[in-house]
Amino acid sequence: MSHDHYLDIHLLPDPEFAPDQLLRALFGKLHRALVQLGDGSVGISLPGHSARGTGSHLRLHGSLNALTQLQALEWLTGMRDHTRLGELATVPVGCQHRVVRRVQVDSNPERQRRRLMKRQGLDEAAARQRIPDSAMQLTRLPWVEMRSQSSGQRFRLFLDHGPLQDTATPGRFSSYGLSASTTVPWF
Repeated sequence: MSHDHYLDIHLLPDPEFAPDQLLRALFGKLHRALVQLGDGSVGISLPGHSARGTGSHLRLHGSLNALTQLQALEWLTGMRDHTRLGELATVPVGCQHRVVRRVQVDSNPERQRRRLMKRQGLDEAAARQRIPDSAMQLTRLPWVEMRSQSSGQRFRLFLDHGPLQDTATPGRFSSYGLSASTTVPWF
């Protein structure tokens, strides 16, 4: 599958909404559109990401046809006043590539203990012995707060931009535009 085109979306500063609120809304709309598209043809990257956050720039990657079909869904309705949409463009020749993947971090030992108690019938002391507070995982990856469509629960979608590679790895993306192995162009 070709990922030879891209579309940049920049969040605009807004006095009423924090950037993370706008990005959460944008990601939620994108996720629903990618589910509707249903073919794993569009990937994402966050060119302005850092250890401190996601930044305010979302880049969509795919073929000309895939990105045109996505835009035909009019998924940006309600976000037009909060975003600046770039032109659909061809990826620069000779750029590098990288995997942008989801990393699941279970940073709450208390939740892990409750699950263990429920699944294995342990009491709290036994669960605490198996999963001490020191088992907490921390990460400095940028994240977007999402709401599960199935359970309604909020969760953090941690995003890892892998190392730069000279060659592309073709494949499909999840309904979040992420993949454990498929690369997107990086420029």
